[in-house]
Amino acid sequence: MSAARKPGTPARPARKLSHFDDAGHVRMVDVSAKPATERTAVAGAFVRMRSSTVATLRQVKNPKGDPLEVARIAGILAAKRTSELIPLCHPLMLTHVDVRVVLCQNGMEITSEVTTTGPTGVEMEALVAASVAALTIYDMCKSVERGITITDLHLLEKKGGRSGHYLRSEPGRKQR
Repeated sequence: MSAARKPGTPARPARKLSHFDDAGHVRMVDVSAKPATERTAVAGAFVRMRSSTVATLRQVKNPKGDPLEVARIAGILAAKRTSELIPLCHPLMLTHVDVRVVLCQNGMEITSEVTTTGPTGVEMEALVAASVAALTIYDMCKSVERGITITDLHLLEKKGGRSGHYLRSEPGRKQR
């Protein structure tokens, strides 16, 4: 369902997918004419698990070591290698990557932040960092619980570039 427009307001033109040319062929977007600007993206994910698994993590008695630190490092490494994983992503010189993992009552909240100065954004790098950190937590904790669920992978914020600032609004979001 689309949002209502005020009478007399022209319809917003339909946007086309940037990774397809006019003939419908897949392409890598040409960013050579775009100016290099500072760009930052923040992404998040949640790893849902039993409270008893969270209690095990709080005691850092996981047989494979501290999953929070391993997940942070895995997320940072993943951000740096995004163009090797996502076929049409540009290889970027990242100037900053941070991955934070916070234990909650029913799992772990992951937040990644990635910055570059370049002609294209770092949304994919932030999303890849958050998802690989979440997968690493699953790998590190599966010996304790197989029913772990990875949820809510999403872009939280994007700054810089022609499209400007994006901030995800989540009215009514429940606390974890």
